[in-house]
Amino acid sequence: MSALLRLRVIPNANRAEVVGVHGDAIKIKVQAPAMDGKANAAVLAFMAEALCISARQITLKAGEKSRDKTLAIDGLDAEEIRRRLLES
Repeated sequence: MSALLRLRVIPNANRAEVVGVHGDAIKIKVQAPAMDGKANAAVLAFMAEALCISARQITLKAGEKSRDKTLAIDGLDAEEIRRRLLES
């Protein structure tokens, strides 16, 4: 089982958190700056912690240099991912 998840990422935030929904994407904030891949690494680590899964189950599929990112997440379906992120 695998699902794609669209994110809208805000770097340089005071804390990492899920903010809500941005169109069909989930909007999150991360503390890391958007340089040298630091924000991407922070997104992957935050998502693994928020979803209670291993970071190895998450792959950045698109948006390496964009605020709009697409992640592939193994082991969860799209409905479960949205539930875990938006109901926490």
